[in-house]
Amino acid sequence: MRWQTERLGAAGKTGLGLFVFSAVFFVVAVLPQQAESKALMMRAEAIQQRLKAEPAQENNGRTPKIQGDQALQAFYAFFPKIDSSPFWIKELVQVAAQRGVEITGTEYRMVHERDVKLVRYEMVLPVRGKYAQVRGFIADTLRTVPAMALADVALKRQDAESELLDANLKFNLYLREGKK
Repeated sequence: MRWQTERLGAAGKTGLGLFVFSAVFFVVAVLPQQAESKALMMRAEAIQQRLKAEPAQENNGRTPKIQGDQALQAFYAFFPKIDSSPFWIKELVQVAAQRGVEITGTEYRMVHERDVKLVRYEMVLPVRGKYAQVRGFIADTLRTVPAMALADVALKRQDAESELLDANLKFNLYLREGKK
């Protein structure tokens, strides 16, 4: 056995070690996940078959389906009122403080489009922070303000060794007009 391993050389020993490692990894990590994946697939198929088998019943203990104008009204009701923009800007500033991101300036612009009941409040935020902080700020902002969308991101680093990024973020906050 010793003679055979000496005959393999360094590359052969490395290859044999990788082969043994991959076999152990397959048995320890992959096989249990395959069993779990198979169980989840069977569960998903059972749920799909149950949903197909259920007759289409209206309001049988479920949320009623809305159609036409009601659906459009429910869609618009999701968005905050136009006069609530200061509240959402305050939320955005709080998220930046929680994430340790410095907002170095702001530009705001309200865009009214014809034949649309929503107003787009464009916000350009130059921010400074580490990559993880900026990324977390974006994610938390979108989670905190559901009517907000990220429209543009531009990242700049002073040099390759700098941890801080200068990011230009453009968010659009969608607000509804009217009293309802």
